Amino acid sequence: MIRPDLSLPIPEDISAAHFIGIGGSGMSGLAGMFLDRGIRVSGSDRADGAALRALAARGADVHVGHDAAHLPDDADTVIHTGAIWPENPEFLLAKERGLHVIHRSQALHWLIGGRRLVSVAGAHGKTTSTGMIVTALRALGTAPTFVNGGVIADLGVSSATGSDELFVIEADESDGTFLLYDTSVALITNVDPDHLDHWESRDAFYDGFVRFGDAAREAVVISADDAGARRVTAALDHPTVVTFGEDAAAHVRVSDIVTDGPVSFTLTHDGVSVPGRLAVPGAHNAINAAGAVAVLLTLGYALEPALRAVEGFGGTVRRFELHGVERGVSVYDDYAHHPTEVAAALAAARTVVGEGRIIAIQQPHTYSRTQEMYREFAEVLEQYADHTVMLDVYGAREDPVPGVTGELVSGAFRDPAKVHFVPDWQAAADYTATVARAGDYVITLGCGNVYQIIPQVLGALSATKAEA
Repeated sequence: MIRPDLSLPIPEDISAAHFIGIGGSGMSGLAGMFLDRGIRVSGSDRADGAALRALAARGADVHVGHDAAHLPDDADTVIHTGAIWPENPEFLLAKERGLHVIHRSQALHWLIGGRRLVSVAGAHGKTTSTGMIVTALRALGTAPTFVNGGVIADLGVSSATGSDELFVIEADESDGTFLLYDTSVALITNVDPDHLDHWESRDAFYDGFVRFGDAAREAVVISADDAGARRVTAALDHPTVVTFGEDAAAHVRVSDIVTDGPVSFTLTHDGVSVPGRLAVPGAHNAINAAGAVAVLLTLGYALEPALRAVEGFGGTVRRFELHGVERGVSVYDDYAHHPTEVAAALAAARTVVGEGRIIAIQQPHTYSRTQEMYREFAEVLEQYADHTVMLDVYGAREDPVPGVTGELVSGAFRDPAKVHFVPDWQAAADYTATVARAGDYVITLGCGNVYQIIPQVLGALSATKAEA
């Protein structure tokens, strides 16, 4: 991987931009916004996909595979993700030519310009919270520009260029790039230490969030419930801090949470209480909604219209997303890749599965996180799922680490009967079909490519039905 060098100058003018890794949800969204600006766009990715085809239809010059020949002669700026390797031929040629070579966060910084920025950060919940804020602002009659980490289901996009001064982004703490932006309102959903391969220590991780919050020009909105967030709040010097959560002292307090189906709750602010009900399940989404409403309050909206606008949020792709039902078994996908996220996703599923069971298909993400947290993964999976099918590690940007596999997680289960390590995907799908019965939920979990096993799972379920 390439660590972002945020000291590199960002060009004042860009006329032709080349994106290395253009097919990802974040990069494809940025590329689309560059096209909106009338900038010539080219790019490459290791695999074809809908995002590449959509960009090509808009006039972008896109290629499958990485090759120096894909870098156009007229490109003046090259934009890359941290996931590419230093040996990438397009990256090397751009350096050789002396082009501006910048990280995607710097490209986003360039796009934001001087707009009023809402930045959403946190170890968990930021994609959903960003989606809630964007959905609500549009319902309230504004047209914000936004860049989210996932596709907002009702809009069908992860980013779009708006006409208002507001710009809403999901800000990435994983590599420290959330410190780059000139944020007006900062939302911190929680501060659960993660990405320690970058931060190196938990203290540094906490300090990064303190700097992020204190840099906000208008307000910091932060969880009152999360222990890490409370630690950050205590260290903040910011004059305007708005807290949210179930804590009795929270400025925007959540109470009366009912998780029987789509979650309902009450929000209280300045002595005024308003009931709310979301289209998405899970107590964690009631908390996310409180954070989104708190942001809207800082932007000048009143409590009730803000909550009503947030209620219109229909979810984001890869967050408890139903992909199909076979043999009475519902197959969902969720992006959860940290123990806290896995617990929240499975707890939400528990509220709507009824008499059925939950079968998790877990793909651990990165060797460093798996090595650091395999016991925590095993604990939450054993607690919240009825059975777990464990796949092997998705390494992403990392090289393999000897002994760090999916079996490391499955071996930490106290009850080995509740987990089955199956590194072969077809075998995993077939095994899942033998375990699942009508009324059960099967949920793939992970931020790698685990969702790609879903057609195999649905096929295996269909085949076992035919055999029966």
